[in-house]
Amino acid sequence: GSKRLVCLQAVCIYTKLRNRTVFQVFDNTANKYPKKVCFYFEDEAWTFRQVQEYANRIANYFSKEGYKKGDKIAFIMENRPEYVATWLGLSKIGVIPSLININLREESLKHALELLPHKGIIYEEQLASDALKEAINLGYKPLQLFCALKTSTSSNITRLVNSIDLESELKKVSPKFESDKHERINFDDPLYYSFTSGTTGFPKAAIIKHSRFLFAGLSPIHIMGVKHSDIQYTPLPLYHTTAGMLGLGSALFNGTSIVLRKKFSASQFWKDCIKYNVTVAQYIGETLRYLYSQPPSEYDKKHKVRKLFGLGLRHDLWHDFVSRFAISDIKELYGSTEGNCNMANLDGKQGSCGFIPRWAAPFMPYKLAKVTEEGEVIRDPKTGKVLLCGVNEPGELIGKIYPRDPLRNFEGYSDKASTEKKILRDVQRKGDSFFRSGDLLMMDEFGYFYFKDRSGDTFRWKGENVSTQQVELVISKICDMTDVAVYGVKIPFTEGRAGMAAVVDPENKIDLKQFASEIIKRLPGYSRPLFIRRMSKLEFTGTHKIKKADLQKEGFDIRVTNDRIYFLSVNEYVPLTEDLYNSILNGNVRL
Repeated sequence: GSKRLVCLQAVCIYTKLRNRTVFQVFDNTANKYPKKVCFYFEDEAWTFRQVQEYANRIANYFSKEGYKKGDKIAFIMENRPEYVATWLGLSKIGVIPSLININLREESLKHALELLPHKGIIYEEQLASDALKEAINLGYKPLQLFCALKTSTSSNITRLVNSIDLESELKKVSPKFESDKHERINFDDPLYYSFTSGTTGFPKAAIIKHSRFLFAGLSPIHIMGVKHSDIQYTPLPLYHTTAGMLGLGSALFNGTSIVLRKKFSASQFWKDCIKYNVTVAQYIGETLRYLYSQPPSEYDKKHKVRKLFGLGLRHDLWHDFVSRFAISDIKELYGSTEGNCNMANLDGKQGSCGFIPRWAAPFMPYKLAKVTEEGEVIRDPKTGKVLLCGVNEPGELIGKIYPRDPLRNFEGYSDKASTEKKILRDVQRKGDSFFRSGDLLMMDEFGYFYFKDRSGDTFRWKGENVSTQQVELVISKICDMTDVAVYGVKIPFTEGRAGMAAVVDPENKIDLKQFASEIIKRLPGYSRPLFIRRMSKLEFTGTHKIKKADLQKEGFDIRVTNDRIYFLSVNEYVPLTEDLYNSILNGNVRL
């Protein structure tokens, strides 16, 4: 593992000294393997030359339209080859795209679009037309819209806001790009903005530089052993780090062919792997649980997949999954979009997300800080230093910030206030600074790290971080500013925590049918509370904070409270009866 890391660092130092960028390294790959397939997508096969030429057309067109280095443009599109080629092309002229989560709706989408001074929006018509209408109806005023992949005839968004038909315009420009006619793009320049799920409010725009993308994108090649000859399956969203950086790097920098899919499908996963002769695939823990929950079939071991890499594979599922699907190699990772605490479990230790030899731990930039239940860091009352955890003691993972190191730096967000909240100062000595991951991990006596939970007032569900504040704000508006507490609850046979909301409604005034309709309309699927608890009042601390710890412990257990609890079944909240409660506990209800 250490040899691989040294090799990766050496490559990154070389790219830094040569002032290389993502598109330059990709162009070298494309020129080396022009006829090889870069992306398989549905019934399409895009060669590296085709991706390169599409990217060049994007660069030439937007340059002709007056876009230049430093300009920002929002980008809303599902997984497909054009997704990658578009942001690659924009990067050639220094235009910085914001990769918007396609699940965002209403206020969340409006916030993301207004967070940065976007000169325009590139959107996929069938996917984003209705969502953009919602944001516009809420007051968002786009400067310029580019309608890509016009696949629907029912939408009138183009006529409404005078969108430009991007596909038609691209046919009019050259597929060749002359870089010497444009401003120089550098190793440390911003590549794009990646929106985090927003653990303390609305989504935040994390800055991803060319340097960070290069390091992350080269990791599968030098750390996880993905080969040029491999065919890699990537069914995860490209606006997230796992697929968008770790996944794409194999193709862009190593010439590995990648199979893209719009959305993950448990029933199609192994069929796709067989169809495209896949040898390496990506995952997040939730997707592997979905795969294991599928009925056994002839496809379980017919595939050629030798390696999986990703994050979030549960310890109790690891052995059974490997055995059933005959996977010889799993690389479990830990990391975040903007964070500097990245690690990997390269030797298959079940349940571990990373490893640091015990003798090296004191010299490493990673530490586990003691925190309260509310997520507050605990300091020594005498020295003021942060108290660190011992062996097998869970704590929040923090990483020392080294500004000159693309792997150890924290670039922050588009706004300084959000950036400052993630920095912990004076940890070991006066003046030092550490990135706060917000994740609780534990290290055993051998140096293996294990993910335990999210810290404080946040939780993770369906592979996304959920902001309790944002969900509370939405519910409060729906319910005419009533008191509400949102928190995550554990459900057997699932990853992370499901959302639950305790709502003050002593007189049963809330219309649950209308409430469910508004929740579905305003919140993405992963943020919607699965459970609603009607209460007469909420308990507060002496500092006027809602006491969520007790609510979280009681969860959705109908045996410990007389309050009425409801479950989100399809599109409505239904009473949580004893039969339904037991079915959920036994894993018989699809969540």
